[in-house]
Amino acid sequence: MIEAPWLTPASIALAGSILASHQRAFGHPLLAGCAAERSARQGAQELFGATAAVLAHDGAADPRLIYANATALRLWRRDWDAMVGMPSRLTAPADQRRSRSAALNQARAQEAISGYSGIRVDSTGRRFQIQGARLWSLRDGDGQLCGQAASFESWWWI
Repeated sequence: MIEAPWLTPASIALAGSILASHQRAFGHPLLAGCAAERSARQGAQELFGATAAVLAHDGAADPRLIYANATALRLWRRDWDAMVGMPSRLTAPADQRRSRSAALNQARAQEAISGYSGIRVDSTGRRFQIQGARLWSLRDGDGQLCGQAASFESWWWI
């Protein structure tokens, strides 16, 4: 049986890092519920199915997306294979990339920020506004910085 890409062992571990890093950065869970009782696989399934958009990119100089949940995939109108691996800068239109980069730099310097708003662009070129996003440093199981993650629930087409 072929496993869904968000349920591979590597993706399950990444989902765990996203959830744990959010808890560490903001002092509350990204997902509601009993996190202590949730298996790693269940956490990955719940993160993928969350109503909030959740994305993560690696820590490279030109970061690439390493995670996008179902809400983000629908919003950007891409499937997992098209979204994961894509340079994360391409989630924003060219004229918005400088302000996006500044927010990511601020989040990196402070470990996390909340209340971020910005314009993004889907795979067809349609723009949308995100509001109230949280950006946080993504750390692996050893506590090493390995990228950044973002989540938001409020958006609209422009």
